[in-house]
Amino acid sequence: MSNKTSKKKVVTTKKTVTTARKKITPTSRTRSGSSQKSSEPIALTFSKQSYIWMGIGMALVALGLIMMIGGKMPSPDVWDENIIYNPRIMVVGPILILAGLIVEIYAIFKK
Repeated sequence: MSNKTSKKKVVTTKKTVTTARKKITPTSRTRSGSSQKSSEPIALTFSKQSYIWMGIGMALVALGLIMMIGGKMPSPDVWDENIIYNPRIMVVGPILILAGLIVEIYAIFKK
């Protein structure tokens, strides 16, 4: 048996295609389907008063987090429970954070 490899011939041809170039113009159709632009303002999802309430809620959350900062001992050899378990850190800070979250929920659901 002889080991013959078959070779394929590749034939290429050059085609000359001449096409006339047409000037392409943009369409006048707008996104909404009408050709006139409307001057009406876009309605926002929330009202201005809702954004004000959201800002108040964010400020309350930030204030609560700031109130919870602290509790560092003046000396590593001394343990003072009054510094760690301060009512400002344990009670007032978390209440402010929860109040801020409630204000945020109110601002979102307010119409």
